[in-house]
Amino acid sequence: MKIIAIANQKGGVGKTTTAVNLGAALAEMDLHILLVDLDPQANATSSFGLQGVEQTSLYEPLLGEASIIEKISPTRRDDLFIVPADLDLAGAEVEIARMPDHLTRLAETLKPLHADETFDFVLLDCPPSLGILMTNALAAADELLTPIQCEYFALEGLVKIVRLIERVRDSGANRRLELGGIVMTMFDSRTRLSSQVVADVREHFGQRVYETVIPRSVRLSEAPSFGKSILEYDPNGAAATAYRALAREFIQRHGAADK
Repeated sequence: MKIIAIANQKGGVGKTTTAVNLGAALAEMDLHILLVDLDPQANATSSFGLQGVEQTSLYEPLLGEASIIEKISPTRRDDLFIVPADLDLAGAEVEIARMPDHLTRLAETLKPLHADETFDFVLLDCPPSLGILMTNALAAADELLTPIQCEYFALEGLVKIVRLIERVRDSGANRRLELGGIVMTMFDSRTRLSSQVVADVREHFGQRVYETVIPRSVRLSEAPSFGKSILEYDPNGAAATAYRALAREFIQRHGAADK
């Protein structure tokens, strides 16, 4: 089992969209996927039509009052499961900060999943901030997958992410953490800027940048309001095709065979 943190300190870059749709595409390939929604805004949760469900988040497990196994919920897609989020997670940030092991609470919480070996990958959908929950995700993850919008400040954001990874490693909370991949999102083929940003990021980060780029898509934006992934909502569209391609590339990078 590998734990992948999907994170970017900036909002609106396609982070949750990537977590939900990459997870759905991997499950479509018969891999067992758990998506953990760590954002109190619960956007990943609502993407599966599960909003409004209380006391199902990681709040209690993070405080040592329950097991993560109790919080896992199925989705409509076989092989894709989720630990939902709710507003209680915002309070958890405050309470965890007071604990002596505040950086490694999530790593401790995820230990039963290692013993259980049910899942091939655990995807952590992080909040768009540099708070306790995101730091815990980086301290628990094997690697970071970061979506970057095809816009002017993309490289500046990536530099901050690299520095954050270095801080987590230097703190001793997770020395194995690495930048596993960069996914370029909201690519607009009609603009020269999108192509230039992708070229610049590839020049600086080389093979860490996925070949697959995710196009800007109205259908991709609409899908969560119907409680569906793009693979269900518009299965033959450009965005669904892109996320299936991303999933294949993801599997190739991780040496896992399509079952």
